Amino acid sequence: MTPGKRKQIDPFEQAIEAALSPGTFISYGAASSFVDNVQDVVDDIVKIMKSEPGRAALLLETFICACHEKADEIDDSGGDFGMLVEDLFLAWIESRQAANHDPDETAKFLLSWMEDDPYGFCHDLDRQAVKVLDKKGLEAFVGQVRVKFESDSSRDEQRCPGFTRRRWAGVLKTLLAGQRNVEAYKALCAQTELTAKDCLAIAEIYQSRKRPEEALTWVERGLVIARSGNQRSIEDHKLLEMERALLARIGRPGDALQSAWSEFEAYPSIFTYKELMRYVPANEKKTWHQKAMEASEKGYLAAQIELWLKEKEMDRLVSRLRRATARELEALGHSTAEPLAAKLERDHPDVSARIYCALCLRVINAGKSRYYDAALANIERAKTCYAKAGLNDDWQTVVVDVRQRHFRKKGFMAGFEAIVSGAPRNVAPPFLERVKTRWPKK
Repeated sequence: MTPGKRKQIDPFEQAIEAALSPGTFISYGAASSFVDNVQDVVDDIVKIMKSEPGRAALLLETFICACHEKADEIDDSGGDFGMLVEDLFLAWIESRQAANHDPDETAKFLLSWMEDDPYGFCHDLDRQAVKVLDKKGLEAFVGQVRVKFESDSSRDEQRCPGFTRRRWAGVLKTLLAGQRNVEAYKALCAQTELTAKDCLAIAEIYQSRKRPEEALTWVERGLVIARSGNQRSIEDHKLLEMERALLARIGRPGDALQSAWSEFEAYPSIFTYKELMRYVPANEKKTWHQKAMEASEKGYLAAQIELWLKEKEMDRLVSRLRRATARELEALGHSTAEPLAAKLERDHPDVSARIYCALCLRVINAGKSRYYDAALANIERAKTCYAKAGLNDDWQTVVVDVRQRHFRKKGFMAGFEAIVSGAPRNVAPPFLERVKTRWPKK
């Protein structure tokens, strides 16, 4: 470089620095907008990947390092910044591949970041990288990870015996599944613990090779492992879905239907109902629907509400709600209970009144004072529904109960007593009405 001349800075590097605003802390509320602005620079760099892959790779390396430098200056509770960094790694892999860089070097860089990951940016990087690595890149990554798996001399291994081996075994399994290398995957499982997740991965490989019988064998093996635990897992659900699809494919639709029915009986919901009806013959839909609705009477209230509303089983739903205890109604989430109460107001005001009461009591029992306005609005609607249903005695019972149990909650009780007496509540006028009063009068 000529003395006195500074090395020319790539304009994109300047854009990276400007977007990341070094030295400025980004609060949680500002993080989403900040990440959107940074993403614009990422998108601009990705656009040059085809024409200048080598330049793009260098810029993305700088970008990744810059994001690590920025990590202490942002509240990333929402995870948007972390996802952006993960996308940077994937774009970096693609740009290096496009520039024909050494795949072993790429793999070594990836492992280096995965081993030194103070901000968790590379936590699931292997699962994403396997989607963009080409054949040579994947082979190189498998080779590098296998070395890590077979090594037991790291500091982590000395501090926590077995940790390093389990960690790299998991990464290696992810990569082998990406290669569809079933023999290597099974050999690795022989060296480690075979899990339901492993059985699912092996079954998926066989399924992709159009070998359904072998896939089914591994699905059934996975289900045995999954059911040996005390709780259901996501693998259990996926294995059951795959089992039914495979059974139908190899000419055993009756077994697929029986499997779907068993799951619905155990866990009646809108999701297991849809899975059941997928395997019901077209001419038997009505019969199986009725059978499923009767079985769903044994389910949980929240799941029943969703299923029966979707299937327009209103009589069944209303009957169940009338039998529901106050505790069951209070356990319903706001997003389920409020629209349900509104839907039932006209034809079933007695049921609607109980749900509105439950919505109110859910708030005041928990002492959530910032939601008292919503609680008062719900109890006021409950009063209206009780009156419409001609259940004034039930309303008076609610009044007595609230007064006895919540008289110390002054912030709520003042509004509640106003509702009981029928006095008008002080409700602020709508925003636009308040705005218009500020305009000078003629």
